[in-house]
Amino acid sequence: MSDVAELARWVAEGDVVVLSGAGLSTESGIPDYRGPSGLARRATPMTYQTFTRDPMARRRYWARSHLGWRTIGDARPNDGHRAVARLQELGLLRGIITQNVDGLHQAAGATGVVELHGNLAQVTCLDCSESTTRGRLEDRLLAANPGFDKTPTVINPDGDVELADDELDGFVVVDCDGCGGMLKPDVVYFGETVPPERVSRSFDLVGGGRTLLVLGSSLTVMSGRRFVLRAAKLGIRVAIVNQGVTRGEPYAGLVVDAPLGTVLPELTRLAGMSSAATV
Repeated sequence: MSDVAELARWVAEGDVVVLSGAGLSTESGIPDYRGPSGLARRATPMTYQTFTRDPMARRRYWARSHLGWRTIGDARPNDGHRAVARLQELGLLRGIITQNVDGLHQAAGATGVVELHGNLAQVTCLDCSESTTRGRLEDRLLAANPGFDKTPTVINPDGDVELADDELDGFVVVDCDGCGGMLKPDVVYFGETVPPERVSRSFDLVGGGRTLLVLGSSLTVMSGRRFVLRAAKLGIRVAIVNQGVTRGEPYAGLVVDAPLGTVLPELTRLAGMSSAATV
């Protein structure tokens, strides 16, 4: 664990920016796409264009997401999330950026989290822009679909499930109870762009940091990898804790390939001790 001790020395110096991905939440029961718990997705992810233009696709999404919410909504922070919150409490973090939509950083006590892709716990109306909680929507979906109780085969990290089309018969989609408009989970779909203010805030955090700490991300998509590229360009240290290969390794000064729920509590303990010793 010599790499963990070295990483702890980096973290103890402060101004760390955390960039987290799906791998941080696997120990909370939410699978990732590409890590050890992930499965290759058999269906193309929902795009914004398909969701808004195809009523059948929208019905399919809400039926599958309705079933998947049981896993996402019941998930609880794991030791990795709690370790990140503790690092923030110790004053060692400049900021937290997450690609996840599960809200588990905040549930563990972290604050000021930049949620790049939104949060599944919120729902927005595309017509009147009213925001409501997913819990409220689930109550309405349950009332509209009292007999809809299927057993999904695969649950995806974005909150939907794999379910055959013939099992969707009879599912009723509900609309905004204020204006009757189209409801959408408050997350960024494929085909959408991350809101510019979130991207700008994230770049500002990375640019002012001493270390970019990537947790549980393969960095396969540019949404997260761009921050690693920016850090490398600016000469900011990059460290990665992840199970499996990541596309950020060529830019990283330290890479720890191990379960995050094991590494992060130890990292936090060592960094806290080292930080206290220098005060």
